[in-house]
Amino acid sequence: MTERVAATPGLYPLPDRAKATLSDLKGHQKGDLLSGDEDETAATEYDEVRAALVDDQLDAGLDRICEGQARWDDMIAHPLTVHDAVETGGIVRYYDNNNFYRDPRVTGELGFSGDVARELEAATEALAAGESDADAPLSATLPGPYSLADLATDEHYGDDAGFLTAIADFLAGEVAAFPDHETLFLLEPSLVTNPPTTGEESTAANAIRTVADATDAEVVVHTYWGALGEKLYAHLVDEAGADALGLDLVTGDRDDTVYNVQEYGATDSLALGLVDGQNTFVEDVETIAERVEWFEGKVPVQGFETTYLTPNTGLFYLPENKYREKLAALAAGTEVLT
Repeated sequence: MTERVAATPGLYPLPDRAKATLSDLKGHQKGDLLSGDEDETAATEYDEVRAALVDDQLDAGLDRICEGQARWDDMIAHPLTVHDAVETGGIVRYYDNNNFYRDPRVTGELGFSGDVARELEAATEALAAGESDADAPLSATLPGPYSLADLATDEHYGDDAGFLTAIADFLAGEVAAFPDHETLFLLEPSLVTNPPTTGEESTAANAIRTVADATDAEVVVHTYWGALGEKLYAHLVDEAGADALGLDLVTGDRDDTVYNVQEYGATDSLALGLVDGQNTFVEDVETIAERVEWFEGKVPVQGFETTYLTPNTGLFYLPENKYREKLAALAAGTEVLT
């Protein structure tokens, strides 16, 4: 019988109270936590935010608890923008085109950072000290190597293939230092929005495998902003080493996503993007359950080991109340489907 798991790819909204506090700190850049330049007040604020985000998830009843990524001002570019071998260039737009981030320009060897591992260690402590009586294992979040390379500028390695390999090796080294985690979400929207050129699909899939092989956790390669191209989808299923592919059932024509599964099969598990991570409308439990049942009724592969019920994207841009309501709806959806 398929296990239903309510989880998220992370990237939660920074609470309004914390925004006000952090913006008032003179000379403070939110991405500098643990870099040696962080104001003690800011570090304390982020600790409090992390604990609150963990409690939000426990209170909602999620089956996997993430750190929340409140420090990730530059979203999935964050692991590079805080790296010593990276210069954060000018402001750029990507994906939704309405929000602005710093451009990570890689100027040297991408050695070990440990930034995300330290966040996850703090999240583990927050879980142990949580106010809720609920219990759920840790889920880690990272950008996938293809998307991180796509968002960055290479000023050191010299060619696209070498740069992607370096990014994948960097991420694998970061993962190897993570504390115990049940699930690892690798966020790969660029596979949809700026896919590999024809003939390079295996290169992208093998870069993902490098990161996936660095953990014993269940690995979800979470794609979004629409359906994957057919050939790329097939390579990911066969070569990326993922336990689950994340499939967006919110953005674009979901029939294209279903076609890929019908035609090329699927990973042993799947993560279905069922609620809109950037829309304030809160899907009800019945809608979430109907979307899962609709999808499973269309595909020939039955009895997935695990079906993750997730938002299609991170929840960063939602108001606090809406983000909490979406967490609760996903958790309730697993109960309806059981």
